[in-house]
Amino acid sequence: MSAEPLSGDPLTAARRLIGSVLTGRGASALIVEVEAYGGPADGPWPDAASHSFRGPGARNAVMFGPAGRLYTYRSHGVHVCANVVSGGDGIAGAVLLRAAALETGVDVAQNRRGDSIRPAALARGPGNLCSALGITMHDNGIDLFAPDSPVRLTLGVARAATAGPRVGVSKAADRPWRFWLADRPEVSAYRRSPRAPAPGHSD
Repeated sequence: MSAEPLSGDPLTAARRLIGSVLTGRGASALIVEVEAYGGPADGPWPDAASHSFRGPGARNAVMFGPAGRLYTYRSHGVHVCANVVSGGDGIAGAVLLRAAALETGVDVAQNRRGDSIRPAALARGPGNLCSALGITMHDNGIDLFAPDSPVRLTLGVARAATAGPRVGVSKAADRPWRFWLADRPEVSAYRRSPRAPAPGHSD
């Protein structure tokens, strides 16, 4: 399987990733929640909430393609978060992996997260997802479709997903660019950033 189905606009890629399986180090999980992110103001999907909005740099270079690569960053300097790159070469776009349901290696994920964490919460939230699957900053830029990759992606059958605004962003806060499988306990709760404009006053 190749990354071709993900090469294009981030919204289509986000919907395509719902129901796919991410396999990390000793564990695999069904992706149940994602968020799409675009790119610079002069690109096809301008997005002020995206790390790539101000153009390419050393930190965000992976976001500019090719599709199917893993872009990792630290949230608040602590938690590793993972995105699947969706744009073509030189065109920024990515999908943040927000939540997943463990399918194999539950005991491995439990050891990584701690015994007190309930199974449904093991990979709920971007940082927890990476922790459960053993994804680190060293995985930045890897090809998720390479057979020898330490983190691999298997695209599943397209599933119907619910759409709503992204979590915790202060720019472009009203865009319905978050997608999730309804009625899944692993999906994270929606929290609007206190720095975002009132609902209806953001793009």
